[in-house]
Amino acid sequence: MVKRGQAGIMDTSVFPCLFILLLTGGSPAGCAGDSGSASHSTGSTAEKPVLLNDIADAEAFISGAEVAVIGFFQEPESPEVSQFRLAAGRIPEVPFGLSTSPAVLSRYGVAANTITLFRRVDNDRRDLDMNSKDVDAEKMTRFIRMNELRLVTEYNPVTAIGVMQSSLQLHLLLITDKMSPKYPERMRRYRAAAELFKGKILFILVDSNLKSNERTVSFFKLKKSQLPALAIFHAPDEEQDVLTLDEVSVERVQDFCNRFLQRMQKKEDEPEEKAFNEEL
Repeated sequence: MVKRGQAGIMDTSVFPCLFILLLTGGSPAGCAGDSGSASHSTGSTAEKPVLLNDIADAEAFISGAEVAVIGFFQEPESPEVSQFRLAAGRIPEVPFGLSTSPAVLSRYGVAANTITLFRRVDNDRRDLDMNSKDVDAEKMTRFIRMNELRLVTEYNPVTAIGVMQSSLQLHLLLITDKMSPKYPERMRRYRAAAELFKGKILFILVDSNLKSNERTVSFFKLKKSQLPALAIFHAPDEEQDVLTLDEVSVERVQDFCNRFLQRMQKKEDEPEEKAFNEEL
């Protein structure tokens, strides 16, 4: 399999303006130690990393989590493995696996000393080459934090990079105050809706209580008095729509997404219909 998503590659000239707003609103440099993801898998540092002896072990490990990280190494006691174990201890909510099996390395098309992050939300993977001498636990941690997209991903300067690089170009933002007593129930319903659009739409949480998110809120011409709200955004052409809510429900989120998907489909069909009529 071809490697994808090497760490540290950021061409800001191609960022949609929504992500420029975010990335210029905060510095990612100090964010490596704090995830900001809206939901987490359970995990225990005492159990990490899990030894993956064969392909079946690796496949079960990857399929069992929203985000899974595997370190592929030839030598189980190398300095790179020591750094990998340190990184695993820093991110308890993400499952870490380790394999030195040639069959497993071959199955995933990786060279020795590679860290690969697998994410279920868009069925994508990101590889970090460990053969570079300057890759340590801190850089591994940052690589994982940048790329750990989930069913619902919280929007911050670190996750924005992973969002921009996602194969999903349609993004739905729930803009709401995380300090609100209604927040847990809103998130439960929002996450349930995200399950319905897995592989089609990337669901994102924007905490309106953070000053750093004010420009993101104003980008959609919203005021705090209008929140919570949904904002849907098609990255390639910046087509968007906004829906203010009294309350979040699975049905309203589903309807809002379906209407936008239909609109985008109609937009795609129009040039084809025009070309067909011209031929006639």
